[in-house]
Amino acid sequence: MKLSATREAFLEPLQAVIGVVERRQTMPILANVLIIAQDDGVSVTATDLEVEMVAGADIVVGQSGEVTLPGRKLLDICRALKDKAKVELTVSGEKATVRSGRSRFTLATLPAGEFPVIEDINAQEQIVLTQASMHKLLEKTHFSMAHQDVRYYLNGLLLEIGKGHLRAVATDGHRLALCDVDAEGTATAGRQVIVPRKGVLELQRLVGNEGDLNLAIGNNHIRAEVGDIRFTTKLIDGRFPDYQRVIPKLGENNITADREDLRQALYRAAILSNEKYRGIRMELSGGGLRIQAHNPEQEEAEEEIEVGYDGEAMEIGFNVNYLLDALDALDGETASFQVNDPSSSCLMWDDETPGCRYVVMPMRL
Repeated sequence: MKLSATREAFLEPLQAVIGVVERRQTMPILANVLIIAQDDGVSVTATDLEVEMVAGADIVVGQSGEVTLPGRKLLDICRALKDKAKVELTVSGEKATVRSGRSRFTLATLPAGEFPVIEDINAQEQIVLTQASMHKLLEKTHFSMAHQDVRYYLNGLLLEIGKGHLRAVATDGHRLALCDVDAEGTATAGRQVIVPRKGVLELQRLVGNEGDLNLAIGNNHIRAEVGDIRFTTKLIDGRFPDYQRVIPKLGENNITADREDLRQALYRAAILSNEKYRGIRMELSGGGLRIQAHNPEQEEAEEEIEVGYDGEAMEIGFNVNYLLDALDALDGETASFQVNDPSSSCLMWDDETPGCRYVVMPMRL
């Protein structure tokens, strides 16, 4: 096999797929990337057996073939070369040689036949939406996914197909984020799939703000194609909880506040909150909100801001980080809340972020 191109032509596909390569691997070949060179082009593939990323490369093929090479080492070599430098990759036997100017690097290879590749995912359903919509969907919800929870189905993002829209839901059991965007396709309304955490983060890194995104859903995989990059991930085999049950119905105790004023007040109060539990107390009374925080060192913080509220006086506790994450995800100047009573969840939304809602469970302080 023999390939030649500029440093940038090698660098671009490697950077696109390298996030999938784990630093510590149980199988040595998973630390490698698969390079396939054919007459019609070159592809670079990385996988961790859960997520697979394939990127096309604008590289001249002198001699076709396929090989696996250490992914991070090859990337570091290309990064270290000069801009626009000409790079030549040749493979002979079990060694690969990278040449550029007076630099020469010899890398060990592993057989391409041993590299695990996801072939056909037997896609039954297709969805088309803009990349900007997918980016919004992931950006507005991903932070509420659980991390290493024993309830494995929470360590991912639920995608639910509706008529003309796609919904994402994430929850860690203490908070929930939900977002809807427009989408078209041949998918069955009501179909639910759970995308694992790593797949969500890689897809979020992949999508941009221009062009369309094609999603193909099979029984065990979901695949997205963006330009020259093909992303495939296994789905989590589990049943997502009935999230509709935890979303409070709209009632009378509505609160409106300047989003940035509230965010700043919560951020300042959080400085002296308990580092482990991050609890703050919110006292609501006609037209005002008092935020209090304290910690085991007997330190205290207190903030007061004006809010739109004409209900009964109420005192309720929350994890301040959960409130801040939701406020950061909203786009409007005014944030709206609903808290029915001190033991019920807080529902958050704003008029400038259509389709997005956030639920935060209360804390006992």
